[in-house]
Amino acid sequence: MESIDAPGKVVIAPEVLITIAKLSTLSVPGVVRMAPVPGGMDRYFKRGYADGVRIHVQNHSIHADLYIVVRGDSNVHAVSTAVQQEVARAMVEMVSMEARTVSVHVEDVAFAEE
Repeated sequence: MESIDAPGKVVIAPEVLITIAKLSTLSVPGVVRMAPVPGGMDRYFKRGYADGVRIHVQNHSIHADLYIVVRGDSNVHAVSTAVQQEVARAMVEMVSMEARTVSVHVEDVAFAEE
């Protein structure tokens, strides 16, 4: 079957990128939950912001900041690296966009209640 180039363009809403980043992050073992994005009220008025995720798109590349809480018995570095890899992979596979930077901010460590 031959490929047909259709006229028009594809526009992906920032909320879609946020959802992909958030769900990819939460799928990594050791991530307990997303943490609030620092910045006070400013984050409520900007596109590309949501709980735990800040996304900026520049020249068809994604720059992501992810704010997470890690399980206390996890290796923080290993979890953070896995989050970077998983989010970058998901962006390429789902929206064909390169995640140029994926910065993980570990905001807290959650220990199980005894």
